[in-house]
Amino acid sequence: MDKTLILVVEDDIPVQKLITVTLKAEGYRYLTAETGQSAVISAASHNPDIILLDLGLPDLDGVEVIRRIRSWSNVPIIVISARSEDPDKIDALDAGADDYLTKPFSVAELLARLRVTLRRINSAGAESAPSFFQNGALTIDYAAGCVSLAGEEIRLTPIEYKLLCLLSRNVGKVLTHKYITQSIWGNSLESSTASLRVFMATLRKKLTPSPESPSLIQTHVGVGYRMIRVEEKTE
Repeated sequence: MDKTLILVVEDDIPVQKLITVTLKAEGYRYLTAETGQSAVISAASHNPDIILLDLGLPDLDGVEVIRRIRSWSNVPIIVISARSEDPDKIDALDAGADDYLTKPFSVAELLARLRVTLRRINSAGAESAPSFFQNGALTIDYAAGCVSLAGEEIRLTPIEYKLLCLLSRNVGKVLTHKYITQSIWGNSLESSTASLRVFMATLRKKLTPSPESPSLIQTHVGVGYRMIRVEEKTE
């Protein structure tokens, strides 16, 4: 049996039942919570490997639940919600969600998202990546989760930080839109590609404090992005 423990946060009992029956059939262990408060408590006390989170909870909005959990944990959070508008998705992802699945959803897609997330967890655990990165004035302390530019700490959202780490660990390589969205959100849907453009624009702005500053992120139109070494010249 799979030892992965999944916390299912869903107050719609039929939907909760569908998810838990699916997880049980696939050999996953699971816990359930029907409110935001109980979800935060369960996340803290049981340390699940993945959280499946509905946004429309009776006591707390799901985005607030994400923020509270993110204040102390990096556990992967997959949102499952009927909210299908891009602003709702961006709010959840910006708060720290790792993926977003819109209701109604297929069981096959849910399981695929879980497999992608588990591969990412296992891959991260197997890596022996350095804990420190420097590129010109940019410094990233992976262990502490801190980013500074010319000695000054800069504030990044969880998604911006994930993007920066992904680019820095592949410095000099062009990463396609599909690769980035799959790495950050676990999917390559058009909505995620649109969100990527927004997050990349804000990240680039924070890394370029003045017009004279060298750009560290290069756009390859229609393909993706790459982080360049400061010694390189942009095209």
